[in-house]
Amino acid sequence: MKLNVINLDGSAAGEIDLADETFGVEPRADILHRVVRWQRNKAQQGTHKVKTRSEVSYSTKKIVRQKGSGGARHGSRKAPIFRKGGVYKGPTPRSHAHDLPKKVRKLGLRMALSDKASSGNLVVIETASAEGKTAGLAKQVKDLGWKRALVIDGASVDENFAQAARNLDGVDVLPTMGANVYDILKRDTLVLTRAGVEALQERLK
Repeated sequence: MKLNVINLDGSAAGEIDLADETFGVEPRADILHRVVRWQRNKAQQGTHKVKTRSEVSYSTKKIVRQKGSGGARHGSRKAPIFRKGGVYKGPTPRSHAHDLPKKVRKLGLRMALSDKASSGNLVVIETASAEGKTAGLAKQVKDLGWKRALVIDGASVDENFAQAARNLDGVDVLPTMGANVYDILKRDTLVLTRAGVEALQERLK
């Protein structure tokens, strides 16, 4: 698959060959769903916590006598049945992460890239470089029509470009190793540098 390469000012910068095994895979919703779910569950903190009956602060005095009251034989105000009592089987700190085979993760990334390529939402630029000024980059992004874009560079991101893009609403920048299915699908436009394309194709062989 051939795609035109442009500069940030919109001028042409040649063409690039995209490998079909990376950018020409037929997307499957079930695979993408599995990878996104794996990502989000792995990122979840899992610090939720409630107090059980052994942790709440309350009097330990027996409520009423064992017999003769005509009521239930309660022994503690900490029981879940009472107001301010402990919670029964509530959430406790735990990890929500689960395993997913590396082959499925790689396949999901290939499918996410292929989805952007097939829908015409993939843009390849020569380099992601800027003077470090947000205003200049903002004008270029507006002229190119990028509203919610993810820019993926090579092994490292140009420091000036990252600084200029930091305050731009709707523009995120990642190095190649940070490329992931969730961030790609969340944005309307995927922007790859020439170095980013080569690095991704090498990573997803």
